[in-house]
This record gives sequence, structure tokens and C-alpha cells, in this order.
Amino acid sequence: MRDLLLPSSPGFWRSPVRGPWFTSVLGVVLLGGITVLFVTGLVSYAAYNPGLSPVNDKTPDKGLLGFYLFAWPTDPHWLYRLTQGVHVTLGITLIPVLLAKLWSVVPKLFALPPARSLAHALERISLLLLVGGALFEFTTGVLNVQLDYLFPGSFYPLHFYGAWVFFAAFVTHAVLRMPAALRNLRQMREQHRPEEGELVSPAPAPPTVSRRGALGFVGGGSLLLFATTAGQSFDGPLRETAVLAPHGGPEPGSGPGGFQINKTAASRGISTAETNEEAWRLVVEGRGRTVRLSRTDLLRLPLHSAALPIACVEGWSTSDQWWRGVRLRDLAALVGYEGDEAGAAPDVLVESLQRHGAFRRAALRANQVRDARSLLALFVNGESLTPDHGYPARVIVPAAPGVLNTKWVARMTFGDL
Repeated sequence: MRDLLLPSSPGFWRSPVRGPWFTSVLGVVLLGGITVLFVTGLVSYAAYNPGLSPVNDKTPDKGLLGFYLFAWPTDPHWLYRLTQGVHVTLGITLIPVLLAKLWSVVPKLFALPPARSLAHALERISLLLLVGGALFEFTTGVLNVQLDYLFPGSFYPLHFYGAWVFFAAFVTHAVLRMPAALRNLRQMREQHRPEEGELVSPAPAPPTVSRRGALGFVGGGSLLLFATTAGQSFDGPLRETAVLAPHGGPEPGSGPGGFQINKTAASRGISTAETNEEAWRLVVEGRGRTVRLSRTDLLRLPLHSAALPIACVEGWSTSDQWWRGVRLRDLAALVGYEGDEAGAAPDVLVESLQRHGAFRRAALRANQVRDARSLLALFVNGESLTPDHGYPARVIVPAAPGVLNTKWVARMTFGDL
């Protein structure tokens, strides 16, 4: 009787819901969902252009793990809004499925002997890494989305390296278990045959819900999380449904500047004394030249407009806002980068007045600088920028993550980084 109370005993786990069919359905859902999560996560990392080292590189020791990196494009202009919105929304939506999957296989974590064969040992190791990696990745992801940066280090390397460990375990486990999972699903039409296997309790408790009912409960939880999160990536009334998103809900305020922001001027130590027209100057450098421009000087330059959104790593985004300012490539021309392709605008290092937080310095690739929609914005929606939106000047680039659209710009240095 005492042995029945030990987690290593099959009789300890008495739920009649557990079984090969239930866990296989959850596994197939996670196989597709986590693959999409992993791919969109890698894409999100590439969007930061970590090759512009050391400025944008938050994972300098990635080595071969950065084999896939590429120069992030500027078309379509909503690209990052889509990929990161899918990544965050899908990750939150899959939480009930993940928890149900972990619950369904928890007897395996306590099964004895630890390994019956080499294949079984590999499966057990992959399962431990899978469970630990899943909990780590989903927990850190949710904390980051909710702006609770409770990490022992930077979120970027922790989530990046954790994703590779988790996905390696996930692929190993899927290869080992997928044949059995597909067999279990094929038996869905043979319900008259009792389920067998190590997940089936030898002494099940009386059922309180069917397996299909349990799946419906899990699916309902996922739909609820989707409905209360996805709106942060949409416009109009749908945004007000995103009650679980820190930047969900209605637009914060009214007027031309009444759209979502991530960090306020006050939170970044920006004072009106250093941003007023008398004090502020933009320093533009390149090819041994230095140009200092007041806001009035910038207004005398040719101004251009572009309709672009802001999309952040936390998954939220704004609708297209109408920005107006000086093209980045025109600023590059002021310090000698103009004319033929060899002299066209190169990479640029952008530095902010902000004193706190990450990305006080950010770099943009040459293709981003040369895009005619990439602006040093002075106006948004027909009026001057508000302090929280980056007054007196901010960068806005199509398809770039929000942190690369530097606010309160103080200096721009053009040249190959």
C-alpha cells in the first residue's frame, strides 16, 4: 500500500483522462505551434540586426547559432508587426496546451528504472530538457510581455540560448515519439479497444470528465487567452479586448499623439531643458565631417512623409501613423554619402539622450538608411512629436522593431559598422 503512494508507482496516478490518445493530440498541436514559435523567434532576433556588432548584438557568444542571420528587409513595412505579433500571441495561446501536455506525461518523469535501453535513456533525457526548457521559455516570454523583467541577466541571451536548448530537446523527443503518437491518433476510430501503455492507470479513479471534454476545456482556455491578447496587434475596437496585454486597451489619450508608447520621457530621464529648441542640437557625423543641426535647421531641409506602424518585441503594435521629417539618406548626404552606389548611405549608429534602459545606442543597416520611408521624424499625424513620442526628433524605419526606432535622438554617425 505504501508503494502506491510513491510517484514512481503506476497506481499513484489515477486520472482516467491520461492515456496515449489524449497526450498524442496535445503533442501534435504543440508540434505545429512550437515550430512556428521557434521560427518566428529566430526571425525576431534577426530583425534586431545583431550582425551590427557590438551595438545591436545582445548575444555575442552565439557562434554557429547565428548561422541563419540576414539583413532585415524594409518591405513589407508591417513585417515585424506580423511576425512578432504571431510569436507572442501564439505563445500565450499555447500555454493551456503546454500545461495539459506536461500534466499528461508527468508519470514518465518518475518512472523506474530510469533507463531500459539507449533509446529510452535518450527519450528520458530529452523529456527532462523539454519540460525544463518549456517552462523556462514560456515563463521568461510571459514575464517579458508583461514588462516584468525579473531575470538574473538580460532577457535576450537567456531567451535565445534557452530556445535552442528547448527546441533541440523538442525535435529529439518528437522524432522518438511521433510514430507512436500517429498510431495513437489512428486508433481514434477504434474506441471500443481499451487504451494501453505506461500513461494508463492500472487503477483509474471514477471519471469526472471525458477525454474529449478535457480537450475542450484546454481548447477553451487557449481561445480565452487568444481573445484577451491578440487585440494588441490589431486596430480599432479589437484592441480593447487585449486585457492581458500591457499596451492593450483603448488608445492612451486623444489627438495626433494619442497612440501606444513603451517608455515615457520621464522614465528615461529626459528633461524639457535639454530638448527645447534653444538647447537641443542634432550632431551628424561621417567621413570626417561633423554637422550640428537645430530643429529649425532640420525644418529647412526637404521634408518627407511615410505611414508606418510601431511594433515592439512584447507583441503590441500601433496602426500606421503618419510621420513627417527628414530622410535618413538625406542626412547621410550632409556628411558626404551621396551619388553613386559606392558613396550611398551606409550603416548608421544612432544615439539617444536617454540615460536609462537598453538601446540608448542602436544601429541601422544601409538598406534601412537608404529606404525613402526611413525618417528622422519631427512630426506625427500633422503635429510636432510629443515628449513621450521622442520630441524633438526620433527615428522611424519600416519593418524595424520598436527599440531600433530611437527616440530623443542626439547623434547620428554614418559609416560601415
